[in-house]
Amino acid sequence: MSTAPVLDAIRQLLNSHGVAFREVHHEPTLTSEQSALARGEELRVGGKALLLKGDDEQYRLFVLPADRKLDSAAIRKRLGFKRLRFANAAELESLTGLVPGSVPPFGRPILPFDLYLDEAIRSNERIAFNAGSLTDSIILPVADYLRIALPRDSFAFSALG
Repeated sequence: MSTAPVLDAIRQLLNSHGVAFREVHHEPTLTSEQSALARGEELRVGGKALLLKGDDEQYRLFVLPADRKLDSAAIRKRLGFKRLRFANAAELESLTGLVPGSVPPFGRPILPFDLYLDEAIRSNERIAFNAGSLTDSIILPVADYLRIALPRDSFAFSALG
C-alpha cells in the first residue's frame, strides 16, 4: 500500500461526512515537534497514533495528544494484558504500508485496527496529524474527528511529558 491511498481514503471519509478540514503539505517531519511547527499548530493539537501489540497477538491503534507520553500500564490494566509493545518499523510497514510518523489516527475503515482514544484528545478544539505520509497533514475539529473515528474505547492512557 503506498501512502497516497491512505491520504485519499481519509479525504473521502471526511468529505462523505461533510467535515471541513485543512490540508497542509510540508517538508518531511520525523517528530511530533517538527510536525507541529510545519502545521503552525501547538504540539498538544497533534494526534499521535501508536500501533501496539498486546499479549493476545492483536495489534491496536492508540491515539493521544502529541505533547503527552503513553502510559502503557493504564492500557495493560484496562485490556488485561501482561505485556504490551510497540509495533516495529517492519511490522508497521507490513501491516499498513506506512512508515513511523505517518500513521493517521484512524482505525477501520482507514486502517484495519481497533481504535482507542486517550481522553485528553477531547480537551482540544482541533486534531492535526500526518495523513499517511511524512509530508501531508490534515487538521480538523475534534468534535468531527470523534464523530467519525468510531473508537472502540476511550479512556485515560497518557501522562504529560
